[in-house]
Amino acid sequence: MADPEDNVAIPEFSCLLQMDPHLKTYEKDFKRRYELLQKQLLQLEEAEGGFEQFTRSYQNFGVQRRPDNSLFFQEWAPAAEALFLTGDFNGWDKFAHPYTKKEFGKWELVLPPKPDKSPAVDHNTKLKVVVHTNTGERLYRISPWAKYVNREEKSVIYEWVHWDPPQLYSQIHPRPKKPTSLRIYEAHVGIASPEGKIASYTNFTTNVLPRIKDLGYNCIQLMAIMEHAYYASFGYQITSFFAASSRYGTPEELKQLIDVAHSMGIVVLLDVVHSHASKNTEDGLNAFDGSDSCFFHALPRGQHSLWDSRLFNYSSWEVLRFLLSNLRWWMEEYCFDGFRFDGVTSMMYHHHGIGTGFSGDYSEYFGLQVDEDSLVYLMLANHILHTLYPDCITVAEDVSGMPAVCRGVEEGGLGFDYRLAMAIPDKWIQILKEFKDEDWDMGNIVHTLTNRRYGEKCIAYAESHDQALVGDKTLAFWLMDKEMYTNMSSLVPMTSIIDRGIQIHKMIRLITHGLGGEGYLNFIGNEFGHPEWLDFPREGNNESYHYARRQFNLLDMEHLRYCQLYAFDRDMNRTEDKYGWLAAAPAFISAKHEEDKVIVFDRGNVLFIFNFHPTKSFQDYRVAVEVPGKYKIKLDSDMVQYGGHGRLDHSTEFFTDAQPFNGRQNSIKVYIPCRTAIVLANEEIDYCY
Repeated sequence: MADPEDNVAIPEFSCLLQMDPHLKTYEKDFKRRYELLQKQLLQLEEAEGGFEQFTRSYQNFGVQRRPDNSLFFQEWAPAAEALFLTGDFNGWDKFAHPYTKKEFGKWELVLPPKPDKSPAVDHNTKLKVVVHTNTGERLYRISPWAKYVNREEKSVIYEWVHWDPPQLYSQIHPRPKKPTSLRIYEAHVGIASPEGKIASYTNFTTNVLPRIKDLGYNCIQLMAIMEHAYYASFGYQITSFFAASSRYGTPEELKQLIDVAHSMGIVVLLDVVHSHASKNTEDGLNAFDGSDSCFFHALPRGQHSLWDSRLFNYSSWEVLRFLLSNLRWWMEEYCFDGFRFDGVTSMMYHHHGIGTGFSGDYSEYFGLQVDEDSLVYLMLANHILHTLYPDCITVAEDVSGMPAVCRGVEEGGLGFDYRLAMAIPDKWIQILKEFKDEDWDMGNIVHTLTNRRYGEKCIAYAESHDQALVGDKTLAFWLMDKEMYTNMSSLVPMTSIIDRGIQIHKMIRLITHGLGGEGYLNFIGNEFGHPEWLDFPREGNNESYHYARRQFNLLDMEHLRYCQLYAFDRDMNRTEDKYGWLAAAPAFISAKHEEDKVIVFDRGNVLFIFNFHPTKSFQDYRVAVEVPGKYKIKLDSDMVQYGGHGRLDHSTEFFTDAQPFNGRQNSIKVYIPCRTAIVLANEEIDYCY
């Protein structure tokens, strides 16, 4: 861990403005954001001794066991008239243990140890905060800082459970270094089993982590970990921000999952939801102290109309304490390696992106529609995380394309490492829905894959959990639909639909991997063309788990073609791991031939050739290449083990001609069968990167 800094460096706006002179008009906006950040850091230093202490507030709030086994309780409830603690420990007496009111809306209580010197509250027993309001109401609440919540099988309400086990899990393995090329496996623990039930952290550790390692992913993005009352919300309606979801197991089992991932050299990101919170009151943050504005803006500003959820007040000192400490908690207690921030677009604008189409006009990213309190919170979060944990990775889910989201805070940027390239999966779905194969527009595909801000890293993906959800279709489903249930056997000849689907599925993934960003993401199961969508148990499907699972068992049936798609995904990642194109500069596109349906580009001295034509193969097809020498095929989507037709001879050596072509100094001639992608590498180059 680095020594924390009190302030960020002197601003370097000139770098950003030189990179994009069109931003010069908005230089004052960047300076103002930076000055607001500096002001916030100075206030933290003066009032709290700096952010290092401030972000450790999880060590003071909620319940803390002291060395003498007394228990210290602290809450922030500014609108409350009185607070009491009740639970199993006092027979649910509502008045026996009052909190003492302190300044700034804080309340404290100390419970001395039992006569035998053990803590007054036993591990794994229930607690409640009793809130008395100024209108005479008596409310039963879960502490916002609760580290563990659970519910009885037939209950819909979660209960605060005191988590203080005799044996805490202690991580053995250090965090891996930040990957140079980020290959993300987006995963949901609960669906990570073929069985029709909620799968466990232990199942994921034992059965899924080895698959992720085998596939060549070096990063896992875990969804739906922060506790959420409604399973079908996919984890996006958070009720307890400090509690790892108990539906998958215990906090110690999650710690072990992350530790084992680290032993495999895999970093783990948490899908963190600080953009909004559940409206639940009995087991959520909403109206904790009886008011509508404790952690949130007062209504109507404090409500997200589309998500039916509450919106944080990022200008509140105690909200900053809560959220920034929440990030620190997950990094310290569980040893996560970073975060994918959900709903960043909603945070950055007062309109939350609702009913707003972003055209790319820079005026959309500045002015009164921008919520600068939220921007400063995101800058603060990124600055603190990257100062305390230099290898921390942060990813922004932003659909708006705001400039400088992935530039350093010292430039007036928000400080994220990556943003999700959200236009790419939309483009693939549009193409498959609206165009015949012979009408695919190569130039439009290339434009979508390369249309990103220079100097701001993107995570490219062909599909994520959004496309897997019921109501939409995965790429495999768009391509093969019902035939996936009947015609995926390799013991019989491929139908034309299965043949087309398998070949295009691989090509879409590879071109997205090679051209679309500086990182790559895949959603659990989609690597092998999972045959069914994702739908959580809910009233509308009779609470069925049939679609809330991943059928990894299909991979063990070698006569089914799912294992062929899996093998291609694995070898695609392993090839990238060797040659490092994700870490290389943006690609040089030398061909996007509309009639031939051919796309050629080189990136990091690796040559990519795609023939999307449904029927035409090309002999002696000249393609451009910069570095002279001998090239060989390193990845071939047409290999039989990938469900291809085996039309290429891998012993072939390709020697460059000193003949400039399509903007490159050299060229080679290749055979590229229809619906085939090949990756060639120069045998005379050392690819260590």
